[in-house]
Amino acid sequence: MARPPASQTAQIRSWALYDFANSAFTTLVITFIYATFFVKGVAPDETTGTTLWSLGVVTPTAILVALLSPLLGAMADRTGTRKRALFITTVICVGTTALLFFPQRGDVWMAIVLVVIANVAFEVGQVFYNAFLPEIAPEDKIGRISGWAWALGYAGGLLCMALALALVMPEVAPFGLDKDTGEHVRVTNLLVAGWFALFSIPAFLYLREPKAEAAPSERGLIATTFGELKNTFVEIRRYRQVIRLLLARLFYNDGLVTVFAMGGIFAATAYGFSESDILLFGIVLNVAAGIGAFSFGFVDDKLGGKTTIFISLGILCVATLIAVLGPSRAWLWGAGVLIGVASGPNQAASRSLLGRFVPHDKETEFYGFFAFSGKATAFIGPVLFGVLTAAFGTPRAGIAAVLGLFAIGAFFLLRVNEQEGAALRVASASPQATPAL
Repeated sequence: MARPPASQTAQIRSWALYDFANSAFTTLVITFIYATFFVKGVAPDETTGTTLWSLGVVTPTAILVALLSPLLGAMADRTGTRKRALFITTVICVGTTALLFFPQRGDVWMAIVLVVIANVAFEVGQVFYNAFLPEIAPEDKIGRISGWAWALGYAGGLLCMALALALVMPEVAPFGLDKDTGEHVRVTNLLVAGWFALFSIPAFLYLREPKAEAAPSERGLIATTFGELKNTFVEIRRYRQVIRLLLARLFYNDGLVTVFAMGGIFAATAYGFSESDILLFGIVLNVAAGIGAFSFGFVDDKLGGKTTIFISLGILCVATLIAVLGPSRAWLWGAGVLIGVASGPNQAASRSLLGRFVPHDKETEFYGFFAFSGKATAFIGPVLFGVLTAAFGTPRAGIAAVLGLFAIGAFFLLRVNEQEGAALRVASASPQATPAL
């Protein structure tokens, strides 16, 4: 295939670098550092903290993202404001992440509100970000570009985590930071905010704003957008493979959400990991995830996204069993490596597989439904984790719930026909009958 023009190359590189930028937020704030600090340093006790994080942070985020993503995606397509919307959500996420420096012991609701705002902005931003993929990636390389970007994201999370080690691990905190108030941990939020802001700049310089379907100032824009969504609900039935993929993702992504959201808490409470242990655990996981995402990008383009997702789900099931049944910390380290190897390919292949199915003029709208499928039931896993942890008195019972979610997702994925989905995308420009589901 001919080398893409420089402008396309610049777009691909800047798009991938945004993954490098924003992964610091999910790695340090949502998964490892701040989640653990909230449980141990903000909430009154670890059990209450675990429950509040799952019910007060993860669940509201999932509901809000599920409700907002399809509407905002359709609006961005109609008005040609995808890039502008990505900028706004980035600013909100960066700003509220920086404000997380302030909540201390007892400031539970302040911390929860800030995390929810930051997390919703991050997740909604992913709708606009992902929608650029089918436009900038050549058809035969969409899998590896998605995988490489995900690998670059893990590298970003890893490097930012390494910087955080210098703040969190020493017995005497640097720069005069007060350990008694958790200042050495809270300051990592400022690190994340600065990292995200700095490395996201190229995306806003090089990515092209999509052509608008209508002027942004058009009267009745929201009503018109709802009308577009209604039409899409009718039209999307033509893409039965999209529906099957999104249905499968409702479940297997819920399992991943639970692992990511509760992973640091699980390591701390089930295996007694300290904050320093969790940081090192996160580094190992990110290294494995980067290798997995990069390597499986080739598998995605060679064997297809469906096969890649199946392989990743098998690995994730094995890793979850090891984490639940493991008698020592070494078992959890092994499970973490497997989770890392599988999680990147799972998400990258899901993103690229949808990119092979979506209509050319509705990328943001369909990635809004993609976000919906990732969040509509995403509260189930964390709620089950919290409820089962409280009921059985151990987080091992809570994390075991994700096995069922992975299995259900794999069952629905069996019905996805990748070749038919890709063929329907090519034929989407011409009228056709609606196939049976």
